[in-house]
Amino acid sequence: MTTSPTSLTGVWNDPTASTPDRVEALVEAMTLDEKIAQLYGVWVGAATDGGEVAPHQHDMEEVIDLDELLPRGLGQLTRPFGSAPVDPALGALSLMRTQQRIVGANRFAIPAIAHEECLAGFAAWGATAYPVPLSWGATFNPELVQKMAGRIGADMRSVGVHQGLAPVLDVVRDARWGRVEETIGEDPYLVGTVATAYVKGLEQAGIVATLKHFVGYSASKAGRNLAPVSVGSRERADVLLAPFEMAVRESGVRSVMHAYSDIDGVPSAADRELLTGLLRDTWGFAGTVVADYFGVAFLRTLHGIAGDWADAAVAALTAGVDVELPTVKTFGAPLLEAIADGRLDESVVDTALRRVLTQKIELGLLDPDWSAVPAVLRGSDTGTAVASEALRGTVSLDDEANRAIARELAEHAIVLLTNTGILPLAGTPSIALIGPNADDPMAVLGCYSFPAHVGVQHPELPIGLSLPTLADSVRAEFPDSEITLTRGTTIDGFETDGIADAVRAAEAAGVAIVVLGDRAGLFGRGTSGEGCDADSLRLPGTQQELLDAVLATGTPTIVVLLSGRPYALGRAITEAAAIVQSFFPGEEGTPALAGVLSGRVNPSGRLPVSVPAHAGSQPSTYLAGPLGHKSGVSNVDPTAAFAFGHGIGFTTFAWSDSELGTTEIATDGHAQLTVTVTNTGDRSGVEVVQLYLHDPVASVVRPVQRLVGYHRIELAPGEQARLSVSVPADLSAFSSRTGDRVVEPGELVLGLGTSSSDIRFPHSVALTGDTRVVDHTRELHATWTAQVGRADR
Repeated sequence: MTTSPTSLTGVWNDPTASTPDRVEALVEAMTLDEKIAQLYGVWVGAATDGGEVAPHQHDMEEVIDLDELLPRGLGQLTRPFGSAPVDPALGALSLMRTQQRIVGANRFAIPAIAHEECLAGFAAWGATAYPVPLSWGATFNPELVQKMAGRIGADMRSVGVHQGLAPVLDVVRDARWGRVEETIGEDPYLVGTVATAYVKGLEQAGIVATLKHFVGYSASKAGRNLAPVSVGSRERADVLLAPFEMAVRESGVRSVMHAYSDIDGVPSAADRELLTGLLRDTWGFAGTVVADYFGVAFLRTLHGIAGDWADAAVAALTAGVDVELPTVKTFGAPLLEAIADGRLDESVVDTALRRVLTQKIELGLLDPDWSAVPAVLRGSDTGTAVASEALRGTVSLDDEANRAIARELAEHAIVLLTNTGILPLAGTPSIALIGPNADDPMAVLGCYSFPAHVGVQHPELPIGLSLPTLADSVRAEFPDSEITLTRGTTIDGFETDGIADAVRAAEAAGVAIVVLGDRAGLFGRGTSGEGCDADSLRLPGTQQELLDAVLATGTPTIVVLLSGRPYALGRAITEAAAIVQSFFPGEEGTPALAGVLSGRVNPSGRLPVSVPAHAGSQPSTYLAGPLGHKSGVSNVDPTAAFAFGHGIGFTTFAWSDSELGTTEIATDGHAQLTVTVTNTGDRSGVEVVQLYLHDPVASVVRPVQRLVGYHRIELAPGEQARLSVSVPADLSAFSSRTGDRVVEPGELVLGLGTSSSDIRFPHSVALTGDTRVVDHTRELHATWTAQVGRADR
């Protein structure tokens, strides 16, 4: 372990001692200044000019004097790789030297935890840009997502990073919200299972995963970023909290980030019932709670519940926030002031400190053999400027293994919404490629990818990745076709002059491919992303006018969407020859899309969010009670054009012989369902068997359908699977009028289907016995088994 000549050693450095003993020894040895220093981060790499990387950054930043600060120690380093483009090897070297400085400056030689964003890949220059989380949801494939997270985590650890600020477990409640692309979908079970898999991958690679945003952020009014949230306790418990509960129970997650939002007037950062009562005391979470960037200061500046910075610090620490990020603001001098004048007892600081030190000890940061040298620099000469420069280009964060996972994920995430038979394209002599996303390399990236999040502020530098446009990939996929390229319009402008050119191109071609969607950005600089909310789900700008004009030519038209949210598509729903939906599919996205167009890739994605039939019927998700669906008391029909879970491919499946084991089970029992799925087509394909629960009569209003399980299975032509699923009665649990979570006796309908609107086999089962009160230890999953064989045997 690198230490200064004057650094103190003790039990805290003894790996044979228990973690609690090591922590207590260190807490007792530290001064108050040293304790508090472990509870904040410093954003040393953040730019002070140019575009923000977090809301209100310029308003909230203070000038940091590291020489004055570091002798007390430091809790975290904020985004050493994610604040400006830096060669990975030189970034690792810079972080190493910074850690050596931190260790050498404080009495106990305690390193800082370095954290980074990793929502769609490690947010660093040159790191693999994977599909966004909405695409993860579209795969219905947690195992693949876990593999991706493992690759992300391995890259982060190799350069010295300890914590990743992902995944997002917000459940989509209004698709107008700009951060829909960062979510996994509109169903809490899908979000929970996929997010839990991501956490497992990251944590198994040695990275501290961070669940966010706890809780309610996605339910903001009118889909506006940081707008107030007014949800009832039942929606909060059964929809918004459910994925977090699953991940805390099952994933091994070690950190949680509070949400910016306030629910019914109580900001999450100051909600002790949430951060301590529920998260820790009830669920048993033992890790750290970190602030969303500037979230503690927002208690004063945005929420208005703190009169000064000290009040904000007291409110957050008392609620259960352990670490202020991204940089010290309220947890520095204002916190010392609050302790000195009696507003906060030092024991509250000690409680947060114990959690922080426990995490650092578990990461090995206080062990005698800890070294600041990251894996990628071991054995390298790092002592001179010449040697340092020689490191440039020696570290790859985008190797072939990464790209293979990115490619597989992108292929599995593409959702084919409609197909009249035009796909796969074959023998097409001329293709008109039209639209603002047809020839834009950035069209595959979400707002938290490094090129879109940071790189756009440095146009003088290369992107750092190979990002073929869809035009590039279509040309490579169809080398014998004549391909014309016409933009037609921009993403979000009101230009219509180019539409006439697009019409002429379509009329002259055998097939028109219209490529539409979003541009990812931050705080109004895009049409999707943080702070890029939409006032309706109409395609941005004049894209709908372009689409309508091409459809009117009569040329067979394929619509391809590269977007961060679902959009209403107007007449294309019924008139397009095919509609292909992708949600920012990452660096391998356009080859995957071209593969779907040619048939090389058989699409297997399913919608993680409903696609609306009308632009203005928001907020609306499939997860609603009877009055949230079409009714005779409103002229607005919220029925989706394409329902949650929908998706088709290039083969066909027959479902048959579905059976229910028994028509009655106890309220603590299990129902048994079976169904046979047969690939009746002429090529291999994937079917996603979805299990929905309908509760016809309950003591409170329940969703008409609710996903409670799914099973993704690939079958060869002529192959069939006999699927069996054991469904615990616990899956019917909901929050009662008293607030207890209960399993009630009565009828349930368990439906096996291909989407929330296509239930192939509904089975009615009666729950018998007394109402059961259940808690966070209840069963959360159905159990699936599959027997696969030839259909003709």
